[in-house]
Amino acid sequence: MIALAARIKLDDSMVVQKVVTPRADAPGALAAIAEGLRVETVPYAGAVPYEARLAEELADCDWICLAGYMKLLPASLLESHEGRILNIHPALLPKFGGKGMYGMHVHEAVLAAQEGESGCTVHFVTAEYDEGEIILQARCRVEIDDSPEELAARVLRLEHESYYRALKKVVNGAGS
Repeated sequence: MIALAARIKLDDSMVVQKVVTPRADAPGALAAIAEGLRVETVPYAGAVPYEARLAEELADCDWICLAGYMKLLPASLLESHEGRILNIHPALLPKFGGKGMYGMHVHEAVLAAQEGESGCTVHFVTAEYDEGEIILQARCRVEIDDSPEELAARVLRLEHESYYRALKKVVNGAGS
C-alpha cells in the first residue's frame, strides 16, 4: 500500500484520497500516517454495522485498491464500485489463489509444486477470492534453491512495480 501510494504521489493525475483500515494500530495504518496520508478506521465490530460504515467511507472514492485485505467485500460495495476495485495477489492466478492462499502460504505452495516461475497478479475484485478479471501479471523465475522468503522478496519487488502500472492502465480506460 505504501509503495502504491508513493508512486501515485509522483503522478499529478491521481491522488490517494484515504487509507481505510479495520485497526488503527495496523502496520499499514501506522506507515500511512507516517507518510502523511489520511487514515480512517472501520472496525469489524462496532455500533454501526461494518458493511454500512465501510460503504460510507468508500462512497466518494473513484477507485479502491486493496492491499492486505483478507475478507470478501460486502456485495453492496462490489455493486456500487463494480469494475473499480483492484487487488494484488502474490502469484500468477489462476494458480495458487483462493481462500487461504495469502502471504507465505502462496510462496510455499509455489515451491512445493516445483513451478519454474511465479510473480504477481493485479485483478478486479469480485464476490469470490481471486476470481476477477486479470489486469496485469508480472513474472519472475523460481530458483531451484529458493526459500519461501527469497521468493516472497522477489515477488514483492514485482508487486511494488505492478500495482501502479495496473491502476494507471484501468484509470486510463485500458482495463475491464
